Amino acid sequence: MVSSNQKYRVEKDSMGPVRVPKEAYYGAQTQRAVENFPVSGWRFGRELIHALGLIKYASARTNSELGLLEKRMSRAIERASYEVIQGRWDEQFVIDIFQTGSGTSTHMNANEVIANRANEILGGKKGIYKPVHPNDHVNLCQSSNDIFPSAIHIASVTLLLEKLLPALGDLHQALKAKAKEFHPILKIGRTHLQDALPIRLGQEFEGYAQQVKFGTHRILKAMGSLYELPLGGTAVGTGANTHPRFARKTISLINKTIGGYFRKATSPFEAQGARDASVEMSGALKTVAVSLIKIANDIRWMGSGPRCGIGEIHLPETQPGSSMMPGKVNPVIPESLIQVCAQVIGNDSAITLGGLSGHFELNAMMPLMAHNLMESVRLLANGIDIFNLRCVRGLKADPERCEEMIGKSLALVTALAPKIGYDEAARIARKAYREDKTIRKALEEENILPKAELNRILDPRSMIGPMKKPGK
Repeated sequence: MVSSNQKYRVEKDSMGPVRVPKEAYYGAQTQRAVENFPVSGWRFGRELIHALGLIKYASARTNSELGLLEKRMSRAIERASYEVIQGRWDEQFVIDIFQTGSGTSTHMNANEVIANRANEILGGKKGIYKPVHPNDHVNLCQSSNDIFPSAIHIASVTLLLEKLLPALGDLHQALKAKAKEFHPILKIGRTHLQDALPIRLGQEFEGYAQQVKFGTHRILKAMGSLYELPLGGTAVGTGANTHPRFARKTISLINKTIGGYFRKATSPFEAQGARDASVEMSGALKTVAVSLIKIANDIRWMGSGPRCGIGEIHLPETQPGSSMMPGKVNPVIPESLIQVCAQVIGNDSAITLGGLSGHFELNAMMPLMAHNLMESVRLLANGIDIFNLRCVRGLKADPERCEEMIGKSLALVTALAPKIGYDEAARIARKAYREDKTIRKALEEENILPKAELNRILDPRSMIGPMKKPGK
């Protein structure tokens, strides 16, 4: 029924009449949720909405093949669901992420949009729910408690495969390329932010590349759990009100549609009562974030200056750095990535708190976990791409500055310890520091070793690997 002002229609659900915007494809339950949860203005990422559409598409076809749904209704639901997958109805998903902890509000948003669109396809009108009903037909053999966590897994895997893993792969290759480019350049190593033994600049970047590679492996390992779908468990994992073949047939069709490798959950009771798979993936993302902060910080430290810092590398200049100091250029790209990673670490804390809120047969913080997990994936993917394209690929080494810093370092005395002993080497280092001299100058003044032997021992290239003749 359309109200007199023509802006709304009146729908009825189990709780009574509700005014719904006339042109909306969602219905009464969605409208109630909109009114109940005007919390943040945040909406779910479209990947989750499209995953719900995919599940509804596959479920309708399965129910038709099992003889549970008329083909005419099935075809209309499939078409409407496919339009959801394609993003045609994205603007119709209007509920805040801070809602019912099971995600039922957003799930019913999908059921109502698909039902109204299916009825429209069949020549009916929005809000009537005949012949297609959001619960009886679109949601046949399903519950929010198995559908929403399944959608989280599908959406997360999609984002990981399409966004984050390619970004990590590109960054790994870029860091490997820099490791090769910088291999001939020796620089002073640093431990505790103090001078240490020499190292190849390329060896440092080799370490960064390996961090990214290991991070990728951690994500791939955690993805194994996300491929398990609790589909078919319905309300509490027992599969009540569903066909015994529904889950496997639906998951098979999902895989066929998107080329996926999803499988029925080993235990629907675990998969619905807990969200350990999401917690595990978030932990892997947090580890990647920690690695990236280390890499970004090292790069901006090495690029500090331009006159009074370390200055061993030069970062690409991307924008003016100060509203007050003319000519100042800041390492804004690494700073951006560090903030992204801080957000990911914060998201992980929220996901952890969400994960421990799985009481009995259902986790009741799924919307928060879903939003934060997908936000972390999206932020990391974008931040990594920008860091790679606008920073890493344009890094330039300053070989002269690296050589200068090695020559000044007191840590070179370490190479003398096997020859003259630790205590004597420490005395030389303290003398050089007190008198503001290089290690070479202090040794030459004391005439401890012949010049040729001194040159051999203090050659930085002899310090970047194991000794060829220990003690000699």
